[in-house]
Amino acid sequence: MKNNTLTGIHVKLRALEPDDAELLFSWENDTSIWDVSNTIAPFSRFQIEEYVLNSRQDIFTARQLRLMVDVIDPAESREPAGTIDLFDFDPLHHRAGVGILIREPYRKKGYAMDAMQIFIQYAFTTLQLHQLYCNISPDNVSSLKLFEKLGFVRCGIKKEWIRGGQKWHDEWMYQLIHHDR
Repeated sequence: MKNNTLTGIHVKLRALEPDDAELLFSWENDTSIWDVSNTIAPFSRFQIEEYVLNSRQDIFTARQLRLMVDVIDPAESREPAGTIDLFDFDPLHHRAGVGILIREPYRKKGYAMDAMQIFIQYAFTTLQLHQLYCNISPDNVSSLKLFEKLGFVRCGIKKEWIRGGQKWHDEWMYQLIHHDR
């Protein structure tokens, strides 16, 4: 059997497919996650479909990459469990941001950890990145635990960075440096 670098124990990562547009449409228009995605307006189906069709752009052109997280066990699910985004890809300085979304029924099953381990390996070997970073709200305990278990280290605090309702909230910045590069 051929070794697939985008397959882990529980999940596999894959490129976007046209069939993903409806699910992405629902995620992108979920106002409960707009604070962390810096979204302030809904997306149309047409915009999402165009995004999916254009997702085949080279990462060096688009400066971003979205991969779907599929559960390997077909009895568990036929729909993606979530998505991983690489953003602010900087090929000159070999760094990028990373974010992950795992849908509610798939949380606390090890899928996020498996997906991130696959993605980190891909980012450091295939993309030859020197570092990844992420931004996490201090009250997002699950994400803090996940990224800290993966070796990400808090390197800064962005004071009053996110506005939620009428209040300002801090955001913590984490980074993972690949010292072999």
